[in-house]
Amino acid sequence: MKKISFSKVDINKKDTKVISDILLSGWLTHGKYTTKFENSFKLFTKSKYSITVSNCTAGLHLIFLALGIKKNDEVIVPAMSHVASAHSASYTGAKVKFCDVNKVDGNINLDQIKKNISYKTKAVVVVHMAGSPVKDVKEISNYCRKKKIYLIEDCAHALGTKINSKHVGNFGDASSFSFYPTKQITTGEGGIVITNNYKIFEKIRRLKAFGINNDINKRKMPGKYDVLDLGFNYRMTDFQAALGYFQIKRYKSNLKKRRMNAKLYEKSLNGLKNVFFEKYNINNSYFIFQIFVDRDKRDQIVKKFQKLNIGCSIHYAKPINEYKFYKKDKTKKFDNAKFYADSNISLPTHSSLKPMEIELICKKIKELT
Repeated sequence: MKKISFSKVDINKKDTKVISDILLSGWLTHGKYTTKFENSFKLFTKSKYSITVSNCTAGLHLIFLALGIKKNDEVIVPAMSHVASAHSASYTGAKVKFCDVNKVDGNINLDQIKKNISYKTKAVVVVHMAGSPVKDVKEISNYCRKKKIYLIEDCAHALGTKINSKHVGNFGDASSFSFYPTKQITTGEGGIVITNNYKIFEKIRRLKAFGINNDINKRKMPGKYDVLDLGFNYRMTDFQAALGYFQIKRYKSNLKKRRMNAKLYEKSLNGLKNVFFEKYNINNSYFIFQIFVDRDKRDQIVKKFQKLNIGCSIHYAKPINEYKFYKKDKTKKFDNAKFYADSNISLPTHSSLKPMEIELICKKIKELT
């Protein structure tokens, strides 16, 4: 059987020619494509400010630092996410407090947040799992504002995800996006932070580059600058930014195909007794199409797909609180997050996927369930 890839990068010959030109120029950082990518991303998400970073986790870390999150502060994080959602808060010395999620979409909800709020709570992280929007993020935002708690959006899966025509990432104080190779667009490694708050933008802009007060292009004399903060080296290279720039310019077409693929999955898998999934949502960017099966069947299907060369994955196989590093905190079990972890299978949705490949994937699922 011909291999069906789980993900496929949207990079063409024109992109690689530009990358080659940048590499040969010797000007590999602080270049024009970093600015172009940031500006294009602002336009796409309709945010006021955007800052390229070395990866999404670095972006989240910078957000926590810019908001002043520190040791012994509490940060509420959904138990179902990539460990980066929790690690980025833990880097600051803050205590991560996990909460349960919805059973089907894997997203946090306001009731769970309210159950876990304490006088030490300084921030809440919402994760738009698998590209599915957190449905009550507006209510969560209003609640956090009233409580004077920061809201951070982890948008690693959510490029193109919207709620009432508003792009996710614009509901909280700041948000971070991922451009890892399996994501909707890629820069190899890389990420972008967006915010509508100038003070947060300025702080992150400095922190990502050692805390230096001005960019290399704005210095009157080379090598002369001041250092205002204990910053990091969390920058993106210009050739990475060029990759992101060209992909975001054509991403609307990519997104349209992903949604078409999701519709094909739904049409083919509808009515199966032992397979369920979230109903098609036009606001979902479909980083992946997730199905849920009986716990004893999930690993069996994934192993069979590996033998058949059908790309699939699991997002994620454990709630974060069950990893050894976080288990030491003696956090309680979360039924919905545990169910999600034991039952989910992530299916490909990338724009190069063919209808006949989706048909074959669905045929095998029907046979195996």
